[in-house]
Amino acid sequence: MTMELDLDQLEALAAAVSEGTLDAAARRLHVTPSAISQRIKALESTVGRVLLTRTKPVAPTSSGQTLLRTARQIQAITADATRELGDEAAGGPPVIALAVNADSLATWLVPALAAVTPRLSFDLRRDDETRTAELLRDGTVMAAVTASGTPVPGCIVQPLGRMRYRARASEAFVAEWFPGGATVRELTAAPVVCFDRGDMIQDRYLRRRSRRRLDPPRHHVPGSGAFVQAVRLGLGWGMVPDLQAAPSGGQPPLVELDERGIIDVRLFWQQWRLRSATLERVAEAVRHQAAAVLR
Repeated sequence: MTMELDLDQLEALAAAVSEGTLDAAARRLHVTPSAISQRIKALESTVGRVLLTRTKPVAPTSSGQTLLRTARQIQAITADATRELGDEAAGGPPVIALAVNADSLATWLVPALAAVTPRLSFDLRRDDETRTAELLRDGTVMAAVTASGTPVPGCIVQPLGRMRYRARASEAFVAEWFPGGATVRELTAAPVVCFDRGDMIQDRYLRRRSRRRLDPPRHHVPGSGAFVQAVRLGLGWGMVPDLQAAPSGGQPPLVELDERGIIDVRLFWQQWRLRSATLERVAEAVRHQAAAVLR
């Protein structure tokens, strides 16, 4: 027996996950929160499974992830068909949900998205490059810049290139903490700047240098631009991307700690295996920009 899925119910599910609450989903779809709730409950009744956890924000269950991917794919295909029929203005531009790491977002990705024509609406989700594939897997996004070269089920993967990071600090910081060079002893004591508690790239460099875990004092600065500024202003040393290392606007220069402080992070583009002209335009723009700026 074929299961018939209601498009309005799928749309309600997708809106609830995107917006985080039923109230916000209702505002987006111009209906009442009660209508959103009723549609999702009706969809759950149809499939015989719970699709959302009623947390704040709401989150899809494993069954909800499957239907969320279906809902997003239907939206993408519908948007393509609408444009082909010459009614592009109906409902506004399609929304493309993407996951991206903070450093790519702060440097090269936005120019790529700005080059996409005709214009689209982007819903960008920022996470570490080691975790963006999870947002693709659970249906939250339809494409991702990720460090994983292993395709998420139902997706295709293409290499983008490498972002190069170097252990850097301000001249004054180096003079204070590393007067004789960045030895293991000094690296154990010198403060380090990390993006957040999931940022492990500084620890990769420390383990490379010491062959063991070091635990120096840490600053957590969860913003790509603020992270680099914290290093420039001497809060600590950090693994700064080459794309953000050049001084501008009178900012103090950065110096490298040592020649072994280079780490290349491979980036990949993963997207749903979906025949969508809109999604392919985005992928092409991303690949073109990555080829111009990544190694």
